[in-house]
Amino acid sequence: MNLFRLKMKKGISILLAVLLLVACVLPASAWTDPSASRSQIPVIRISGDGEPLYNAQGERIMHFRGFLEDNGENDDNSALYESIGNVLMPFLREGILFNQWDNYYAALQTEIGELFGDALLDGNGEPISGTGLSKSRIEEIERMKKTDKKQGKGYYGIYDYWFNYDWRLDPLYTADLFNDFIKAIKETTNSEKVCIISSCLGTSVVTAYIAKYGCDDIHGIAFDGGVSYGSEAISEAISGKFAVNGEAIERVLIDCANYGLFDVGSFVMKTIDLATASGLLDGVVGITKATLYYRIAKGVTSALALSTFYTWPSYWSAVTSEDFDAALKYVFGEEGSEKRTQYAGLIEKIVNYDEVVRQHIPEIMASIKESGANLAIMAKYGSQMIPVCQSADMVSDQIASVYRASFGAKTSRVCETLSEGHIAKQTANGLGKYISPDKQIDASFCMFPDYTWFVKGATHSNWTSYEMKILYEVVTADTQLTVDDFQETQFIVYNTEKDEAYPMDEENCNTEAWSTQKPMTLLEKITAFFNSLIAWFKELFALLKK
Repeated sequence: MNLFRLKMKKGISILLAVLLLVACVLPASAWTDPSASRSQIPVIRISGDGEPLYNAQGERIMHFRGFLEDNGENDDNSALYESIGNVLMPFLREGILFNQWDNYYAALQTEIGELFGDALLDGNGEPISGTGLSKSRIEEIERMKKTDKKQGKGYYGIYDYWFNYDWRLDPLYTADLFNDFIKAIKETTNSEKVCIISSCLGTSVVTAYIAKYGCDDIHGIAFDGGVSYGSEAISEAISGKFAVNGEAIERVLIDCANYGLFDVGSFVMKTIDLATASGLLDGVVGITKATLYYRIAKGVTSALALSTFYTWPSYWSAVTSEDFDAALKYVFGEEGSEKRTQYAGLIEKIVNYDEVVRQHIPEIMASIKESGANLAIMAKYGSQMIPVCQSADMVSDQIASVYRASFGAKTSRVCETLSEGHIAKQTANGLGKYISPDKQIDASFCMFPDYTWFVKGATHSNWTSYEMKILYEVVTADTQLTVDDFQETQFIVYNTEKDEAYPMDEENCNTEAWSTQKPMTLLEKITAFFNSLIAWFKELFALLKK
């Protein structure tokens, strides 16, 4: 474990990896059975990437909470210094001096790759050294297939049948396992159909399943915080749309402190605020882009991608159709490159998913309703998207924008509202009920506006019982329910501290931990700069007195 912690320390210096790890894949909160009704139809739950992974010897190789654990037992930083040197030397000696970057890319991929170890997949997108689900989990799944959970209580709950899987793998492969699981549950429970509630990467598996097997076995399907339509935080960071926004960094740090993850301290926050207000951060980023960024961006992107999340076909399923071609080039290089050959098997899986699933998302979603199955979609928001992409100012749940998770909702930017003109036009056209009370969302643009709910205040890593209750009710109902059938309304506010949910109104809709404001005028920017400067000096003097 001490060696593991030493490896973790080196990742602190890599902004992309750290930000993705902190905000993207924290385990979900504790579950409770929210069902008010009693379904006679089995419900299968499939989630994203929270399941621990193990090697063939039964040792846990990776779990996302482990990246944030460090009890300070080992303060020997020699391994950290060695890793920094391995990366820094080729950067300075060959890159800066001679504009030769290949050894720097290779060193970066090697050092960061050690952080993920056997959790990375090989060049064919397959597990290394027999890694995957634990033996006990596999045995549990097999028992589940043969157990009628209705016995003894007379109904099926939302967590009776939880489909666990190796979330790194190709969703089309996992869809085959999912189909086998569905068939087994149908047979065991003597049911004609099942219901599905999916979230995060689980929505990609479900979408792949529908593309391959259709909906004949399905009574109802729910998508919660889904990424099957894409996730900007996952997609843009590897497709040439990497960007750093000072205000977004401030907001995400405030969110982290508010959620109890970590607090960087007041002085750091004030320093970032000053750098942003003064334009210094934008200036530094601009200079970097003008000099080094475009010369080394693809190589760094590739090294970080292939040493972290992007040997996993599952993460490629969250790349948007708009970014897909650029992402392939940034990560694997042009056609005929060495990496195209090295990762040929992985690329084949990625491209196959694109052709079978990603390019047909609208038709796949439409086929659910054409089959007669119930449908429920839920998007979450009120948190800052990871600030490493150009779309960081979109209304989101940290990872997926509301536009993506809801399959099309029109939204404002994160600190703005929809224009008064747009709201007036929609209201005049009889669509005013689809405008959220905080005026940030117009649900009428969704593929299925009457089957789509929005929860503000619930992050991508917190799947609340209130969300599950609505989704459970919809997918198990005798007929399709709409947003008008629930007292919670289409727009819901979740209070994290109290673990309570309410119908959204104009009084309770401002849940953000950071303030929302419209773009400032020049005078307001000047005022903000001097206020930030004064606040920074106050914090500095306070530190000096300690």
